[in-house]
Amino acid sequence: MSFDILSEKISAKGNPTVAGLDPRLDHLPPGLLAAHIAQKGETLEAAAAAVLEFNKGLVDALHDVIPAVKPQSAFYEALGPAGMVTLRETMVYATEHGLYVIADAKRGDIGSTAEAYAEAFLGETVIGGAVFRPFPADCLTVNAYLGSDGVLPFVAQCEQYGRAVFVLAKTSNPSSGEFQDRDVEGMPLYRRIAEKALQWGPHVGIVAGATYPSQLAEMRAAFPDMFFLIPGYGAQGGSAADLAPGFNADGGGAVVNSSRAITCAWKKTGLPYKDAARAEALRMRDELREVLRKCRGGCPQPPA
Repeated sequence: MSFDILSEKISAKGNPTVAGLDPRLDHLPPGLLAAHIAQKGETLEAAAAAVLEFNKGLVDALHDVIPAVKPQSAFYEALGPAGMVTLRETMVYATEHGLYVIADAKRGDIGSTAEAYAEAFLGETVIGGAVFRPFPADCLTVNAYLGSDGVLPFVAQCEQYGRAVFVLAKTSNPSSGEFQDRDVEGMPLYRRIAEKALQWGPHVGIVAGATYPSQLAEMRAAFPDMFFLIPGYGAQGGSAADLAPGFNADGGGAVVNSSRAITCAWKKTGLPYKDAARAEALRMRDELREVLRKCRGGCPQPPA
């Protein structure tokens, strides 16, 4: 299954970090964007080309340190058609450099629409005798609000092509509890979603945020063999100690996302953006290693 591939890459790098590639234009060094504006004018095409150069530079700097990247579709959609080309080219470039690609698009629909989303990110599109992968991701984030009808088309593509999905369960944002913490027959909704995700099979993991450490620990205890995507580290306030209980007793079973802390590190350090991103990724790797070393065999549970 596809999580085996991710696990192997994490083990090879000794690092459970996924770098979120969520580039707003103010995340780019000013000179980089200016160079493309000089060639293409103040256009979406110039912005998209600058983002692609930025992303390729990050991949060049990070591919031997981290196992995975997670481009968030919204930032590319904001740049129009050229941005979607940049999203695809970013995925291709990351794959060529040995990185596991998690497409963060949070798709969710039913019937033929869900099938089309699944084909776009996880499967193939056939045109006559030609076969294409529109957005070649290894994994996709999925919203399960519509129920099984909204998830099973993605699972089918995963089973056919050896890919995976992360279903939103307990997300890291401040208002997540408005719905996710609601009681559903004696259990919070996020637990019910995770239960269903387990039934959907081994290609399905869950999103569980570092900003809610007690719930994260609860989820790991309830689902010891499920793979977790853990957002919320760094800029959102989650610490390495907060997220450690989300790993299994062997220190595996999870990948931790960091976006702005890595990609915008140049703003704090004054270093060239590639050097700054690499330094932050190494710092994060070493911090996670130390915390997980101390937690080998089981991390202390945070207070409820």
